Amino acid sequence: MTRRVLLVLGLPSALFAVWWFATAGSTNFYVPPLSRILTAFAETWTADRLLSDVGPSLLRLAVGFLLAAIVGVGLGLAVGTNRVVRDVLEPVLELFRAIPPPVLVPVIMLFAGIGDTMKVLVIVSGCMWPILLNTVEGARAVDEVLSDTCRSYGISGPARLWHLVLRSASPQIVTGMRQALSIGIILMVISEMFAASNGLGFTIVQFQRSFAIPEMWSGVLLLGLLGFALSLLFRLAENRVLAWYHGLGRAQRNL
Repeated sequence: MTRRVLLVLGLPSALFAVWWFATAGSTNFYVPPLSRILTAFAETWTADRLLSDVGPSLLRLAVGFLLAAIVGVGLGLAVGTNRVVRDVLEPVLELFRAIPPPVLVPVIMLFAGIGDTMKVLVIVSGCMWPILLNTVEGARAVDEVLSDTCRSYGISGPARLWHLVLRSASPQIVTGMRQALSIGIILMVISEMFAASNGLGFTIVQFQRSFAIPEMWSGVLLLGLLGFALSLLFRLAENRVLAWYHGLGRAQRNL
């Protein structure tokens, strides 16, 4: 356990040390010493500030990610299990998948305004694709022997979808969700840089525009720590949801 913790924290700690010593004597206004950034971090990100700026950001990310998961998994199962649906939708999906989500921000603003709805839709527009595509591939890769077994026992419809297709595709679905989480964090920040009044992205831009450079860097540092924490939480949830899959993998390796 200790060795694993050292492996996880070793490189970040080394990079932090390099940053500390590389900027220790910095007189560059735009690259302040790390010690000054950490001081600004402690002074800026108080409990009230976290509640007023980081709280709304996390709420938008959670809602957008959840909607993207529902749409991505639902549509992915439909496309992956039905050849006719796949033939009809695949060209359209490939077209929309090729459009970078940040480009859609001005378009979404035209229809959804500049409120929370716009920000959530921006997150959905980017998070949906990795979940959708991984779900399609997972649904198409269902084991033929298991599929024939279900057919032999008369298991079809929702029961087959739930017990066979969804369970077989769940490792790839979770992989798509992990990819979508990092995309969602990026889009959360980008969406808050457009006509926002709160949020982490809005606050970082306000610091930059007012030349509060240490505070700006503290926001960037907070964003990195937030991404790390969310990734860790997702990994814990993944280990619980896919415990059967990881256990099967370990059993096969021990044979």
